[in-house]
Amino acid sequence: MASSPVTPPRPDRPARPNPTFRRLRGQRSPAEFAALVRRAAREIGERVSCDARYVGRVEAGEIRCPNYAYERVFLHMFPGRTLTDLGFAPRSSVRGRGAHPLDDASGAGETRGAHEPYDTQDPYDTHHNDEESDVLRRAFMTGGGATVAAVSIGPLGLALDASAAERPGRRPGSVEATALEEAVRRIRLLDDRHGADGLYRRAATPLRTAYALLDAGAVRQATADRLHSGAGELAISVGWLAHDSGRFDDARSHYAEALATARTTGDDALEAHAFCNTAFLARDAGRPREAVRAAQAAQRVARPLGSARLMSLLALREAGGWAGLTDRTGCEQALARAHALYARGPSDADPEWMSFYGEAELEGLEAQCWSTLGAWPRAARHARRAARLQDPHFTRNIALYTAELADDLARGGRPDEAAAAGVRVLDLLDEVQSSRIRTMLAGTARVLLPHRRASGVSEFLERHAAAPRRA
Repeated sequence: MASSPVTPPRPDRPARPNPTFRRLRGQRSPAEFAALVRRAAREIGERVSCDARYVGRVEAGEIRCPNYAYERVFLHMFPGRTLTDLGFAPRSSVRGRGAHPLDDASGAGETRGAHEPYDTQDPYDTHHNDEESDVLRRAFMTGGGATVAAVSIGPLGLALDASAAERPGRRPGSVEATALEEAVRRIRLLDDRHGADGLYRRAATPLRTAYALLDAGAVRQATADRLHSGAGELAISVGWLAHDSGRFDDARSHYAEALATARTTGDDALEAHAFCNTAFLARDAGRPREAVRAAQAAQRVARPLGSARLMSLLALREAGGWAGLTDRTGCEQALARAHALYARGPSDADPEWMSFYGEAELEGLEAQCWSTLGAWPRAARHARRAARLQDPHFTRNIALYTAELADDLARGGRPDEAAAAGVRVLDLLDEVQSSRIRTMLAGTARVLLPHRRASGVSEFLERHAAAPRRA
């Protein structure tokens, strides 16, 4: 049996907590702080697998002195401080000082007696750690002195010049903050009209640039706040493009990235938005209980913001989770809250990103709830109303609601009406590129196959089969 790489604590020298390190963590959770440690490591070219468990062991005093890789990361995070300033014991006082660090050239060594393996992953919590490692996977990708060139993304018209931050005496200012905010608006506008499939890969580039601007640092706090908020909103927008084009793992990573940014800066509005989208993704990915939890977390954060319309949308996100759990009572209660909150009307506190949320979206989301519960006629009524109420600008949503209507009618035993609605969606797919809508329509086609002799069904099936499939 191989010996453990971790030297067990000595009973004659019990661990003493490290309150200094705990104070440095502040209001962040251990997992959030661990994500910042991993980010700092990437900035200086180190590789550490820090997780919440490791942070807890440091704070509990189990790790009296970190290995050399972690030492370099911590001193980078807290410049001007020594290990003792961070609450660690001097390396000279650690048991086994006479033994040299193992493989220090690679940064993977540890001082004997430090009780700290290089790989701190908990084998019983790999899912949690994999999820946490995604929190800032794309964030701060250009740490250190790397130069990021000016980016112009074709028809998106996005121009974010992060290289300006690398020039002597030039740090990001209001011009860059405004460009970032405009990038978010342009992506949302194009998604409203054309769907996500053609936008996702191009939108990822300005996201990397946005986080490079954060790394460079703004002179004024107001500008720094705008940059953080803009980068978080851009991460959510890119996450939505991934979500709508069927790239659920990418979407989860982007949403977690935005959530980490929000919590790092104390931005409640951004945190509520990130939780809102996380709830929607969890519902679509077949994790309804997570959808309920995320929606409820969003409501807790959003309540002080004063937007009844935002709270209405979050109640709908919760309703979708309850529907996925086949909890009709929970779903109906959340839907009732959503309608009551919506009836309070718009306000100045409503976030800019909620421009899509009107009566049509409320009807569309309610239709999805009833569809999930198998109440097809009721779902069809709401979906029909949603398509009729939608502003013509939101071409993608018209296609989405009509696809929902087609599926509800097909499953509710009305194949001829379902086929007619399906043809209307096909007419829109030359303009709208959404894997989500195509997947819905494919499901409707499968349901209608046994009814190909019904009026209009064979025409729909033939057109659907002939429609080009996008990569």
